[in-house]
Amino acid sequence: MTVVMKEITASAQAEGGVRALVRGLAVLRYVNMAGEARPAEIAKALAIPRPTVYRLLQTLEEEGYIVFSASNNRVRVTRLAASLGDGSATTSLLCQAAGPLFAEYAPKVIWPLDLSIYDNAAMVIQETTHGRSPLSIDRGMTGYRLPMLRTSAGRAYLAFVSEEERQLILRHIENLGLPEDRPFLAPAYLATLLSEARTKGYATREAGEFRPNTSSIAVPVRIDDTTVACVSMIWIRSAMPIREATRYVEMLQEIAARIAEKAKA
Repeated sequence: MTVVMKEITASAQAEGGVRALVRGLAVLRYVNMAGEARPAEIAKALAIPRPTVYRLLQTLEEEGYIVFSASNNRVRVTRLAASLGDGSATTSLLCQAAGPLFAEYAPKVIWPLDLSIYDNAAMVIQETTHGRSPLSIDRGMTGYRLPMLRTSAGRAYLAFVSEEERQLILRHIENLGLPEDRPFLAPAYLATLLSEARTKGYATREAGEFRPNTSSIAVPVRIDDTTVACVSMIWIRSAMPIREATRYVEMLQEIAARIAEKAKA
């Protein structure tokens, strides 16, 4: 059992305080970490009787913090639950830092830049220069969801997060069962892909696995050894081979480091 899971389980079993509240918060934390989960899975993981878990989930759903899937017996947290943490504040700080820096570096990079954060089995673009880059073939990319396994941002994030978070995300992706993701979930292939990204310090997308007309490179944004976002550069695939594009990596890492520094301050 991971350290985080031990803490959640201990909270669920705590005698002090209002027991139902303590258990409800433990359930909410577990579902948030897992991405989605079945009631039986929650009951087993937290050592809470299954009928109690169902009652807690019903209350959390009535209050708008979780939602049951319409197609299976799984639950996931809602935006209301997500807004209780500091995720929104962190995202705001990252965007405030990235905006001016993207404007500063855009004339040097020219190709579009994206800042993306993890959200529910995808990397979501928060800041971008697509709208002002003369070389962009996309517009309106803010809020666009990027698949984890088929994009450089997703791969960079997976490569540089903790093992516990990586396994939770991968399990979530497996549960979603998208056919496009299956080839990339092969254990040996995925391990090599992520190991290479960690060794190089960046991840790439170059084989047409997503948006076949473009390629991309991404580096992690890390605050206190925690990966919080990724910075990506996107280019027209036919215009530049990956080996030439790697000359931008140092600049992307510089941008990522400056974003982290400003967001932390």
